[in-house]
Amino acid sequence: MSGDLLREQLKTLPNRPGVYLFRSAEGEVLYVGKASSLRSRVRSYFGSGAERSFKGRELSKRATSVETFLTGTPAEALLLESNLIKEHSPRFNIQLRDDKTFPYVKVTVSEPFPRILVTRRLQPDGSRYFGPFTDVGAMRRALRMIRQMFTVRSCHYDLPVTAPDRPCLDYFIDRCRAPCVGKQSEAEYGAMIDRILDILSGHTARLKRDVRQEMEEASDSMEYERAAELRDVLRGIEAFDRRQLSIDSRGGDRDVLGIAADDTEACCVFLRVREGKLLGRNVHFLRFVEGSDLAAIVSAAVTGPYLRGDDLPPELIVPADFSDRALVESVLANNREGPFGIRVPQRGMKRRLLELAERNAAHILAERSELEGSGREEATPPPAARALAVTFGLESPPRDVACFDISTLSGRDSVGSAVWLRDGIPRTKEYRRFRIRETEDGRTDDYSMMQEVVGRYFARRVQEGGPIPDLVVIDGGKGQLGAALHAMESSGVSDIPVVALAKRNEEVFVPGTPDPICLDRRNEGLRWLQRARDEAHRFAIGYNRKLRARRTLRSRISEIPGVGPAREKDLLREFGSLEAIRRASAEELVRVPGIGPVTARRIIAALSARGGGERERHDEPPRGAS
Repeated sequence: MSGDLLREQLKTLPNRPGVYLFRSAEGEVLYVGKASSLRSRVRSYFGSGAERSFKGRELSKRATSVETFLTGTPAEALLLESNLIKEHSPRFNIQLRDDKTFPYVKVTVSEPFPRILVTRRLQPDGSRYFGPFTDVGAMRRALRMIRQMFTVRSCHYDLPVTAPDRPCLDYFIDRCRAPCVGKQSEAEYGAMIDRILDILSGHTARLKRDVRQEMEEASDSMEYERAAELRDVLRGIEAFDRRQLSIDSRGGDRDVLGIAADDTEACCVFLRVREGKLLGRNVHFLRFVEGSDLAAIVSAAVTGPYLRGDDLPPELIVPADFSDRALVESVLANNREGPFGIRVPQRGMKRRLLELAERNAAHILAERSELEGSGREEATPPPAARALAVTFGLESPPRDVACFDISTLSGRDSVGSAVWLRDGIPRTKEYRRFRIRETEDGRTDDYSMMQEVVGRYFARRVQEGGPIPDLVVIDGGKGQLGAALHAMESSGVSDIPVVALAKRNEEVFVPGTPDPICLDRRNEGLRWLQRARDEAHRFAIGYNRKLRARRTLRSRISEIPGVGPAREKDLLREFGSLEAIRRASAEELVRVPGIGPVTARRIIAALSARGGGERERHDEPPRGAS
């Protein structure tokens, strides 16, 4: 054990449920855990038994302090632990490694007239999310069928607060029934959304019975046009059903967890079975699994991505039992407001479902390993990589290319970006973005900003043992190239080839050569560099716009009469973000102490009249900032 502070803290730990965080001397969070008794659990890491595990040995050497959070119950501790792991990404926790390229179907059920969107961003906004969908084509076909069957609005009005004066074109071509102008009631629209939710959830048997009954009643009442509409809806549901693979003739709803692991990460596949039909699968990757047994990986998968999921069935099948099973069952039963059980089958249909999930996980992990580097030295390099090797005299063709760019506007909201292309294909999990720090001497020129970004990037790579690119591309000229070289030398990675690509004439600068290289515009290597440069520029611009929008909205709030710094802080504390304040209603705003009806109306009027704020994008996954 290291650190006098930690020794003193261990003496005062309470015998209460809660969450604990081990920190290093630098303040880094090393590990987050939960406990029914903080005293006995935290002390157990520093007993003789802790030396038997890699985690125990490392924590006893590195941890210098422990921070604790008391909770009312072990269930609350479980939820808090999940949130803190996601926030801090501790080195010694098994962690979710999101594959954020997969989209979700989002139904905005918190709105009076919900919409159906495709998004890659999960938010705690009260919406229902379905996915992620690994087969994007199948997802879009399902949505197309739903839009043909039902008249869901496609506009972005905040109904019924803001609405147009007259219906749009969708109303006149029978794709919407114009709830915006009162031609469809909220109750009628809600009933339609309930049916769509049943379809997306895979619960179509009852829905088909209800639609068939309505169709027959409409026919008996000689409402033949309505009966024809219901007939088309019924045919659409049946066609949707036929697309699903029936794997359990007895029916039933359940999720099935299959796991495959190697030395560094685990692939977790959740098969979604509804009414005996396989609707799809959710894929997650967990890192830092070295030395962990199957039970620990199952626990991390269930208490991580699964605990935060939606559309829960009454049963989850897993390959191994784990210590927190009863607690997780209790929490998930409360989340779905119904019974929930976790089973480890030994034989029969459920065992066969488990084997199917495990085969899926093994296949995905093997495919990922092959794509991300397993055996890539023996594979034939792409022509562009070979062209770059010849142009710059490299020992081997560069398969992994990292590119850096800076984005600023009048010296404000300056940001940097780092993107990674493997064999010319963006590898988004390696993307990083940086907010430029203010220097003591006030330097904010392109050279100092590039030096800061490149230095921070490689310093962290070296510290964490992350992958290093085969070639570094700098967006700029000789000055930016020199700044990047200085930063890389300071970080101990001076052996990586570096070039700079200037936008004006697409000139390439290399170290030690005073004049730029002008490549043929048809050169495959140049096109590769341009692709990396353009991607880094796009990524940096997006982050810059986000910061500007956030600052603009903050300034608008502070200019509103009756809203000073203290009130602004209270609003942020209540709603959590500037965008949430912009979307809040007057009734929600007046709940904040010091905000009366008049001030609430001023806030709404000011933010609505001027617009602003960050708008949700449904075409790009969010990236983590470094």
